[in-house]
Amino acid sequence: MDHLITSSNPEHPANHICTLCRNFYTLGWVTGTGGGVSIRDGAHIFIAPSGVQKELMQPGNMFVMEYATKTYLRKPPVLKPSACTPLFLAAFDRGAGSCIHTHSQWAVLVTLLVEEDAVTQGKAVLDACFEIEQIEQIKGIPKGRGKDGMLGYYDRLTVPIIENTAHEEDLTQSLEAAMERYPDTYAVLVRRHGVYVWGDNVQKAKTQAESLDYIFRLAVEMRRLGLAWVQ
Repeated sequence: MDHLITSSNPEHPANHICTLCRNFYTLGWVTGTGGGVSIRDGAHIFIAPSGVQKELMQPGNMFVMEYATKTYLRKPPVLKPSACTPLFLAAFDRGAGSCIHTHSQWAVLVTLLVEEDAVTQGKAVLDACFEIEQIEQIKGIPKGRGKDGMLGYYDRLTVPIIENTAHEEDLTQSLEAAMERYPDTYAVLVRRHGVYVWGDNVQKAKTQAESLDYIFRLAVEMRRLGLAWVQ
């Protein structure tokens, strides 16, 4: 089944995932083989494997799944499927064309700050979300699935947070619940872990992941300076 991952086109999912992994590695998003990238291309889903250094990823490392049956059409014999796979599928089941998982330090720090706020205010940590408004980069996030346009400067960005688990795949149920509770979200933070971001296609997923990471970093710096996230 190597024909599924063989192409000279840099936009082919097997090639594109490798490029994204190298770029995300330089950003510190996927160090130590952490994180993952997946792209849906018609009937097929291309998924980066587990345990491969992201900066060294090659097209031959890709797993390819038939979306309709959730069966692998291509499995590199010496590699393990990504533990993120069931979470990626949750995004694809909601219409995503690509899903990205990063271990961004800024995403992790934001979840800790939200947790600290909830405890300080006597609120339930499990119900707390990351919220921010009146930041220009919010315009990089869509209003929601099925809705036209992007969020505006005066809109409030809300990103739900779920609790981490010992095993990645055990996050699936919580991720799906967050998607149902916040149907307009294109991202879910995982406390002390990272973030899942998805989009209608890989270009939009990448743009949204970059926009969110900028916002998370800005939020951490704002808190250090004593500046509020919401008015």
